Amino acid sequence: MDEIVFFYPEGHTGHSERGHPERPERVEAIRAALMEAGWWQEYPHLAPLEIPKEVLHKVHDADFLSHLQQICWRGQHFDMDTYTTPDSWELALQAAGGGIAVAEAVWQRRAKRGFGLTRPPGHHATGDRAMGFCLLNNVAIAAEYLVQAHGAKRIAIIDLDLHHGNGTQDIFYRRGDVFYVSTHQSPLYPGTGRLSETGAAQGEGTTANFPLPPMSGDEAFQTVMDELILPLMDRFMAEMILVSYGFDPHRNDPLGSLMLSAQGYGVLISRLVGWADQNCEGRIALFLEGGYDLQAAKNCSKAVVAALLGETVELPEAERPTAREGLNWQAMVREAKKLWDLP
Repeated sequence: MDEIVFFYPEGHTGHSERGHPERPERVEAIRAALMEAGWWQEYPHLAPLEIPKEVLHKVHDADFLSHLQQICWRGQHFDMDTYTTPDSWELALQAAGGGIAVAEAVWQRRAKRGFGLTRPPGHHATGDRAMGFCLLNNVAIAAEYLVQAHGAKRIAIIDLDLHHGNGTQDIFYRRGDVFYVSTHQSPLYPGTGRLSETGAAQGEGTTANFPLPPMSGDEAFQTVMDELILPLMDRFMAEMILVSYGFDPHRNDPLGSLMLSAQGYGVLISRLVGWADQNCEGRIALFLEGGYDLQAAKNCSKAVVAALLGETVELPEAERPTAREGLNWQAMVREAKKLWDLP
């Protein structure tokens, strides 16, 4: 069994727009950091799998897929923020196919962990709309693939991006087989992810949102992980964890101000790895979402891959956690505990 497997989106530079924050350099910065650490050369890289039609059409509406394909071929914008190029359709399929390859390898225990550099990103893409830089919802497609192809009954998606993954939430909101959990800055785009959004119908109680105010920092994230997310995971007992990995909560990200350090991000992933080792045979895989500062891309990715491998990595002193006192994230934690009946 390999300790970790990677997916790299070959040709992803064909999806780019001058001046746009979602740019190819994000992936290349991560790859450079992992090469510097020696991990990129040491562990296997997976080719994308073809996405079964029944999986793709369960996650995304057929009319939307046809519309998106046409927009990509024309190289038009889907909305003000979400660009395409003539290469974007095939690259979006490749990213989602790479995500299911990583998820399957970890599910089948051919690898202990997985890390997919899934670009274009996906967690804002709803069943019938591309938005927020996202075209196809990579993590949702991977989860649905595990359900359909491998009979998974309980998949957890932990979204640690700066922004709420409205698309992922929307896709699974009324289902009980996928537990969607999000930490995100609030108020901020896309305006969803309130504490009160907990699922509906068969999915009631399988969506958990923990909106954090600006300037929350490492202590807030670690409190939410230890006192909210992990206790709820103990209730759901997922068979595998898929992490929407956005490094934009980092303190240097230009689009947000959650003030997380790279070391703090590594601690969050270590906590999830520990839970996975104890409860689901270590099955955990990361999928790239947002994050727009290139040095943060390097430092955060080193920290999270080290956490996946159970190793330590040298980070700059500036990446150490800092405590922030007197901020109103504590009130959110208290309210969340009351809502979820946690001690």
